Amino acid sequence: MAPRFGTSIIKIAQLVGCSRSAVVSIHANDGDTSSRRQGVGRPRVIKERGRRRLSRLVKQNRRQTVAQLTDQYNAGPSASVSEHTV
Repeated sequence: MAPRFGTSIIKIAQLVGCSRSAVVSIHANDGDTSSRRQGVGRPRVIKERGRRRLSRLVKQNRRQTVAQLTDQYNAGPSASVSEHTV
């Protein structure tokens, strides 16, 4: 609403606490932020549930090697992962 009242882009950026370019891009889309790209990049191999499972495996025996942890993780229902991923 601020641009409609004649407030400058620099002033809006200072009020909101973001960069001037962010204000310009949102203003160019008429304030619609839903068109921004989501989920850019490679999808995660280990999702949140798998990360919690891996954390539990580590806490069970903290002296395990990465190879042992990988074998235990891959024995479960989730997708197979490499030692590097673990």
